[in-house]
Amino acid sequence: MTTERTDRPVLSRVDPPTLSRPSGFSHAVVATGSRVVFLAGQTALDADGKVVGATLPEQFERALTNLLDALRAAGGTPADLARVTVYATDVADYRTHAPELGAVWRRLAGRDYPAMAVVGITRLWDEEALVELDGFAVLP
Repeated sequence: MTTERTDRPVLSRVDPPTLSRPSGFSHAVVATGSRVVFLAGQTALDADGKVVGATLPEQFERALTNLLDALRAAGGTPADLARVTVYATDVADYRTHAPELGAVWRRLAGRDYPAMAVVGITRLWDEEALVELDGFAVLP
């Protein structure tokens, strides 16, 4: 038997019918809770500070894992994410791998998508990094 936690924040996903159907994100997220956790940008750094993974999907998985590890350390879960921004050095490559990246997201974070944006950038702090994720979550 599972019990629903009543101390969790309420995150309501809002996807108005006047906007295109979202895939892998929510158009808006209304958050009601008592704590906001701001998550610093995470790339595919391992514990030694080295970028791991040669491909965008490999780096995306590591960056998302790092983001979720920081969130869990702050007491949150993937369902608490209200907003995530993805910074990609090659948006065309991101679009090409979107189905695979979506599968990584669902496996690690589930199907409750936060409000999201993908931003194309020239480069990240570590030259070999292809993607960075940051965001915020609302916790009880």
